[in-house]
Amino acid sequence: MKEEDLSRIKRYPIVEYLERKGIKPVRKTPTYAMYRSPLREETHPSFKVDTEKNLWIDYGEGRGGSIIDLCMRMEGCTLSEAIRRLGQNASLDAAYGLSKEKSDIDTSPVTPWQPSGARKLIEVSDTLPSHLEAYLADKRCIDLNRARPFLKCICYEVRGRRYQAIGFANLSGGYELQDSGSFKGTIAPKDITPIFTNKQSEHTTDKRQPVCVFEGFIDFLSFLSMKEEITFHCLVINSVSNVARAVRYLNDRHLTHIRAFLDNDDAGRKAVGELIRAGFKVEDMSVYYKNFKDLNEFHVCRMREQKKQKAQEQTLIPVTEQNESKKSKQFKHKRK
Repeated sequence: MKEEDLSRIKRYPIVEYLERKGIKPVRKTPTYAMYRSPLREETHPSFKVDTEKNLWIDYGEGRGGSIIDLCMRMEGCTLSEAIRRLGQNASLDAAYGLSKEKSDIDTSPVTPWQPSGARKLIEVSDTLPSHLEAYLADKRCIDLNRARPFLKCICYEVRGRRYQAIGFANLSGGYELQDSGSFKGTIAPKDITPIFTNKQSEHTTDKRQPVCVFEGFIDFLSFLSMKEEITFHCLVINSVSNVARAVRYLNDRHLTHIRAFLDNDDAGRKAVGELIRAGFKVEDMSVYYKNFKDLNEFHVCRMREQKKQKAQEQTLIPVTEQNESKKSKQFKHKRK
């Protein structure tokens, strides 16, 4: 396909593409439109289309892109197939002059779009199954006694199949999800998670104390496992895409001092920069784990080193006892 044709496809209005699938905006302004996400089930609109730039973003997932990216996600197809399907769109032909025969155009009746990969919440339980607890304790080195009050077991369904994952609640009633493999996701809506100690509440927090800000809940649980007691107000942003929400939350409560425990990557560094530009006093705590990807990786390495050292010390004890026993026997022999 010619570059100019690809450019025309990218300019095809996302709003019109969604309209053809029976998806209508909940709210529309001259510059953007808000939808309930077509990629998952949700009750509050968190899917935004910028009608001026013709780009979309799903705030619940922290992902977005062009109309081609959206087509690939919604229709589960490859890049080349998405381009082909968009090129066959009748209104695209008429508006942007792509040369296609009318016989190639899909004129079948429009049916309302159903997100094929949407996660449907089935059940929330206070008790994690043994394999998820083992994952947290063995692979992530999390202190389960301290972590349990913050976690739920989430049972959800995708395409008729049921799954279980560790759930971490956010401010809007949604859940951050993680299983014992590589899966990470969200039960919408996505939001930040403020955490207070037993002696704190939202209204009694000392404004002069720093707020510990974490990128994800595993990092927060790592911090929780490392400390005997947490006396600071904590905030888990659950994604760097939520920095703006975190800024609003902190500003509304006149909290100005932050200790940022974000990831050692470009996104984490960019988020720290955004917090600084927003006027906060920011202590970038990633300097203390600069050789690691994130706080949890540092914590895991630290715990395994401690375990290794302890094992070495235990192996030395029998040797020391044997030496002491030999010395005692030799002393008794000399006395005889």
